[in-house]
Amino acid sequence: MLAVVAAHPGQEREWDWERRKFGASVQELKHLRAWLAERRVEVVVMESTAQYWKPVWIALEGRFVLQLAQARSNQGPRGRKSDFADARRLVKRWLAQDLTLSYVPEAEQRRWRSLTHFQVQARCQRGRLQNQIEALLEEGQIKLSCVVSDLLGVSARRILRALAEGETEVQKLAAMRDQRMAAREAEWVAALEGQPHPVHRHLLGMYLEQVELIDQQLERAGKELGEALQAHQAAVQRLCAMPGLGVDSAQQVIAQIGPRAEAFPSPEQLVSWVGVCPGRQESAGVSVSQRSPKGNRPLRRLLVQLAWAAVRTKGSLMQLLFRRWVPRLGVKGAIWAVAHRLLRLIWKVLHQGARYQERGPLGLNPKAIERRKRPLVRRLRELGYRVKLEAVEPPEPAGVTA
Repeated sequence: MLAVVAAHPGQEREWDWERRKFGASVQELKHLRAWLAERRVEVVVMESTAQYWKPVWIALEGRFVLQLAQARSNQGPRGRKSDFADARRLVKRWLAQDLTLSYVPEAEQRRWRSLTHFQVQARCQRGRLQNQIEALLEEGQIKLSCVVSDLLGVSARRILRALAEGETEVQKLAAMRDQRMAAREAEWVAALEGQPHPVHRHLLGMYLEQVELIDQQLERAGKELGEALQAHQAAVQRLCAMPGLGVDSAQQVIAQIGPRAEAFPSPEQLVSWVGVCPGRQESAGVSVSQRSPKGNRPLRRLLVQLAWAAVRTKGSLMQLLFRRWVPRLGVKGAIWAVAHRLLRLIWKVLHQGARYQERGPLGLNPKAIERRKRPLVRRLRELGYRVKLEAVEPPEPAGVTA
């Protein structure tokens, strides 16, 4: 049931209130839309309650100006809670600009988000299946993970299928590996000398079927997302030029904040919305805590992964910054700072349409090049050489600098 109140300006700064309850079915939501239109309602404010606000939002989208308030910002006195009181308080606090409103993207972008959320959940499920397969192999005294880096790689999966089909000869199983793998044949034989029970083989076959199904679904979801973002390939390519980002991660970023990040006028607002910035908890002029605020969880998780990938990119500025910050901030703090820097650069690439230009050792800025060049030239002249410098490549076009 939906408790709805409509507020009308009355006399002497008072408000006239109308209230009514509606069901959550499609027909009831149509009645709700008609009831609001009859009363000339222009702005609809609703509370975020799990997933139950979404059907109401979709039913009213395009007809009214919609605002979604976080439930925590509309809490009432304990022991005095009722649906109509909550709805009335919601309207009053919105008029007083005392609500924390959530960012809800357009319908097309929400569909992008659904695809990326499915991909993340499917990869997590695939990881759980891999752990279950490894536990099953340990129970069958098979140490395959000791000789392969990826238990679901091509060679390992070929051997696992043979095990599931009942192959018992260790030499045949070891011969199925890729000959370029580092482990020697004796190590393979020792790793595969187990005694799996028929039940283990049966379960292994079912696990492999689930893995193959997830791989097929991930491939289909990736193609569908790529087709949906076909009109924004330029933004995807600009993001892929940044250290740590690839096509998949660039698509996830665009699905969360949009192809131009139009909802965020400044990078400070974006990092605050995501929650990759220091928080503020102050009382009586004393800072109690600077713990980062809660934000968009999917993007926070993705940014940490991108930060780790960026600091492993050889010759990138992110790697230099990470090494500089680790002694002072520690590893986790340095990664958090790199994630903050990456998000600010992502905003600049999307919002301003700029291109990333590497400023690390492999792409130093002109001032850094001059600082490194001067002592080298001086040293050569001291050794008796006549030095004439000539640039071998033209300077790169201006773009985003880290």
